[in-house]
Amino acid sequence: MKTLLIIFHSLTGGTLQMARAAADGAAAEGELRVLLRSAVETKPEDVLAADGYIFATPENLAAMSGMMKDFFDRSYYAALDRINGRPYATLICAGSDGQNAARQIDRIATGWRLKAVADPLIICTHAQSPEAILAPKVIGGEELERCREIGASLGAGLAMGIF
Repeated sequence: MKTLLIIFHSLTGGTLQMARAAADGAAAEGELRVLLRSAVETKPEDVLAADGYIFATPENLAAMSGMMKDFFDRSYYAALDRINGRPYATLICAGSDGQNAARQIDRIATGWRLKAVADPLIICTHAQSPEAILAPKVIGGEELERCREIGASLGAGLAMGIF
């Protein structure tokens, strides 16, 4: 059985909602083990044991979150040249455009020689004031459906042996 590892960090709940939606979509795709793990608790051996990945992070100061960066810092060299060719997708919960966070993850994934199976999905909350940035987020149904679709596509590809 193939394993999809969804690694996330979420401070205000938006990214967690997105990651859960992707996990739900993937779980509906049959014979597939779906692991939803916070970036803090994910270890390099989790990365090595998985067959595909979804990286989900908020945009913080025009970058991926520090906790997601910490995950990559702890896992990068342990997985280097050991996960080549595995599929991945990226989910970003952004206050503005999220492009730099997506670029950062894509560069790391390129170093790991992973294969992107979807363009980064960036959901923009338009939170710009300190109060709005720190407030709990609620991601809309249409946006969550897009996250589910990415999870379902990646999950189906893994379950069918396409990836």
